[in-house]
Amino acid sequence: MNEDFLIYLWTNRLFKPGTTTFGETVSVLSPGLRNENSGPDFFNARVKIGSTTWAGNVEVHTRASDWFRHGHQNDPAYDNIILHVVFEDDKPVHRKNSEPIPTLVLENKFDQRILLKYEEFIRSTKWIACEDTIAGINHFEKMAWFGALMAERLEEKANSLGRELDLTGNDFHEVFYRKLARNFGFNANADAFEALAASLPLRILSKRNNDLLQIEALLFGQAGLLSTELSGDYPEHLIKEYLFLSRKHKLKPISPQRWKFMRMHPANFPTLRISQFANVIYRSSGLLHKMLEAEKLSGVVALFNTQASPYWTEHYRFGKPSKPKIKLLGTSSINLLLINTVIPFTFVYGKQTASDALMEKALNWLEKIPSESNNITRKFRERGVQVQNAMQSQALIQLKKNYCSTKRCLVCRFGFLLLKKEVPG
Repeated sequence: MNEDFLIYLWTNRLFKPGTTTFGETVSVLSPGLRNENSGPDFFNARVKIGSTTWAGNVEVHTRASDWFRHGHQNDPAYDNIILHVVFEDDKPVHRKNSEPIPTLVLENKFDQRILLKYEEFIRSTKWIACEDTIAGINHFEKMAWFGALMAERLEEKANSLGRELDLTGNDFHEVFYRKLARNFGFNANADAFEALAASLPLRILSKRNNDLLQIEALLFGQAGLLSTELSGDYPEHLIKEYLFLSRKHKLKPISPQRWKFMRMHPANFPTLRISQFANVIYRSSGLLHKMLEAEKLSGVVALFNTQASPYWTEHYRFGKPSKPKIKLLGTSSINLLLINTVIPFTFVYGKQTASDALMEKALNWLEKIPSESNNITRKFRERGVQVQNAMQSQALIQLKKNYCSTKRCLVCRFGFLLLKKEVPG
């Protein structure tokens, strides 16, 4: 038995009517609001004890003596508790004026099958604890929980972006540029791309937005990928431009060792991604405003329909010729940039400016992008959970990372349904 399970029982009122340790009947009118911070476990609960209805805070413990183990007897915040909910009443608890606090004991007052199922989940070593039964949850319940998970995921991203905005004096353009750069790294080179953007402020690139060669020179130079040993018109022009611009702006490149080429598909080489990123910057002056002003998703996609510069048609790395192939930024890559950069930023901008229209637009765009295909979505599909669009696939990522992997079954909607036996299995 643990406190989390008791909180789950209390939150969902999954216990039989009972009496306090003094014999007064207890009726739960409202369990209250869960407090995730310091202080009582629930605020604003409404409980009828005997003939009196009380409104206030509720504290939950495995054992009544935990009250003293946690030091609540010395904390004024706990002196107005209207009900103490415990599994085992092993010690009387009083307010500072010696008045006993009503205590409700849940031992033997709930269906033991719920506890057994929960313990089975906790002990499970499977990819997700409920993988044998999750497919049985009905479509409506899945969609409802996916919507909540997606909102939660966007809120987390909004909070993260909010912290970065604070550090840059609310410079939306700079933060968007850095986030876009990081996501152009597509996991393997995300950190290196972020470091590159941090070393090269957008204000410097913006002064060169009418000259693609200078934009590429700054990016490749700051990436540490321009060696003076390179030959050929394109590399030599890049080096010449970078030497001039780096002295002018007092720039220092990042280490070239940060970039990963090994065990990567050549189409994902950072050289190509940097050139494609440069082309997006060059082609889409005022990218953030254009993105926010776009009414249709197709208008945003058009901003990212680009390719690496002509040199890269016959190269994947500097100085190493390859078979000719135009290096387009593919549809799946564009979709990932939309999912991980454009849409969260649209949502955050809408939240910061109190624009419900922008926040709604971000959610609508997610529903129009096909589902991602990654390890998480594939494994859920193998277990009978199908998703159709990016909103749903993002919800699955949130579910796996924030609930399944940490065994938070008690606060998961699917866990709640399965523990209550509302679905087969």
